[in-house]
Formats: sequence, C-alpha cells, structure tokens
Amino acid sequence: MKHFDVFNGDADGICALHQLRLAQPMESTLVTGPKRDVALLRRVEAAAAAGDSVTVLDVSLDANRAPLVALLDRGVDVEFFDHHYAGTVPAHAALSAHIDPAPDVCTSLIVDRHLHGRHRLWAIAGAFGDNLVGPAHAFAVQSRLAQRDEQQLRELGEAMNYNAYGDGEADLIVPPAALYRAVRPYADPFEFIAASSLVEQLADSRRRDMALAHQQRPAAELPCGSVYVLPDAAWSRRVRGAFANALANAEPQRAHAVLSATQRGDFTVSVRAPVGFPYGADRLCRGFATGGGRMAAGGINSLARERFDEFVQMFRHVFETA
Repeated sequence: MKHFDVFNGDADGICALHQLRLAQPMESTLVTGPKRDVALLRRVEAAAAAGDSVTVLDVSLDANRAPLVALLDRGVDVEFFDHHYAGTVPAHAALSAHIDPAPDVCTSLIVDRHLHGRHRLWAIAGAFGDNLVGPAHAFAVQSRLAQRDEQQLRELGEAMNYNAYGDGEADLIVPPAALYRAVRPYADPFEFIAASSLVEQLADSRRRDMALAHQQRPAAELPCGSVYVLPDAAWSRRVRGAFANALANAEPQRAHAVLSATQRGDFTVSVRAPVGFPYGADRLCRGFATGGGRMAAGGINSLARERFDEFVQMFRHVFETA
C-alpha cells in the first residue's frame, strides 16, 4: 500500500505537512508544485489503487472534486485539510475532512488545532507566510516568543511563501518538494534557519524583486483599492503574492490586485481583500473560469487581456459594495 502527501507548494502547505509528519511520521510520495498548480489530485488518481491513502493539505476541494470522488470510489482513504472555498463536501466513509474557510484561518492553523499545538512554531511560520499576521502574532505571544524570534518566523514564512509564486517551477528559486525536504529534518524552525542558507537566499531574492515591484505604478486606482499590472518577467511572477500582501498590509482598509503578464499573453492574478474587512476575494476570483481562493485572498490562473476592464469593474463592484 502506498501513501501520497498532496500539498500546496507555498509556506502554508509546506508548514502544514511538516507539522503533520513531525507528529505522524510516514513515508510518502510527494505531490506538489507552484502555488497556482492546484489540480494536484489528478496526478494521484492515475497512480493510486484500492487500499492506498492520501493526505491533502492547502488545496481546494472544489478544484479537485472529480478526482477526489474517483479516489474515494476506488477505495482510497483521503484525509483533507484546507481553508479555501470547498463547496459541498462529499459524504463518504473514506473521507476525513478538516475544512475551515474562516478568513482568519489557514491550513497550518487547522493542522495546529488538529495536533493540539504540538508543533506550533511551524504553524506560526505558516500563518505569517499566508499573511495572517494577527493570528500568527497572537500565537507568538501565547508561545512567549521574544520579538526577535517572532520576526525570524515571519521572515521564514514570508520567504517560503514568496518561493511558491511563478508560472512554473522554472520561475521559482527552489522547487517546493525540495524546500519541504530541506525543512523535514528539523522539528525546531530556529535550527533550520541557523543551519540552512535557503532562508537567506530566498529572503535576498524577495527583497530584490520587491524593490522592482515598488517601482511600478497602479494601472487602476479606485476608491476601494488598487490594481497593479507587472511586466512579463520571472521576477514579477515570483513577487506577485508578496507584493499583494505588502500592499494589503500598508493599506488595510483597501483591496488590492496584482496581475503579472505571462508568456502565454494573458495575466495571472493575485487578489487581497481589505485586511480590515477580509471578505470577497474568493467571490471575485470565482467569477472567472480559472479563479478561486478564500475570503481574504484569491487568484485567477489565466485572465485574458481583453477581460482586464471587466476584471476592474468586478473588482470595483465586489469591494465597493462589501
């Protein structure tokens, strides 16, 4: 019998899986990819057989519904941890679902709840990576972390999250599976930070890319928020999510969208609802065929250039009427 660990390649997915495997060690086949590569269960469907098991973390159930049902019907046990819009969760004896779409929750925090805080430092890093600064800080205070240690976990989470953005693994600094394997030996994130050069490498690259992003001007400035369009370049695809988070934190009462041009000629989109009222991002993004996400943050994998004006109008409608 085989086990598959299926996880989003961002900080939240990696930190969620790491917590789980620290508490429940298991040899597994890793299935992951860049942040926007969310249709991951299709890969498992082709490889799994009756009696196998799958753990899914930080990947939308709604985006993987058909292969999930196929796996369940084939006799594969599935445990699902996620915080994205899920739609109707299938009622099946082989499915154990831990899904919470609340705007102040991420998958790392769901796993932390499941494990009763056994590896909370990694949950804090995952929450910071998912831009849940308030919940992450609250857990840091509960854990009696010094300010310097809290800042280190924030830098770790933000660096790991930054690494997940791109149109493909060629845009990334480190492949997500390799990044997970790098953290896997470390129960203590501070030991990982001290022992590995990866965090510093990712943080330096993030700083350079962010400096380029901050030179850009909004393509649309609205009362409810701003819309940026970044050029067709690897740096812009890598920094799209980090830049969206930075804008959201700098102007917490406004919504923000960051579009990066792709080599296909369309846009990939990251959306952030106002931090002060974190609702609507998933609703906006699900209005487009390749969109999805959660209430506070969402994205669109492929937005045709000719639909840019339509996107801006929908952005205005969602966030001016929220």
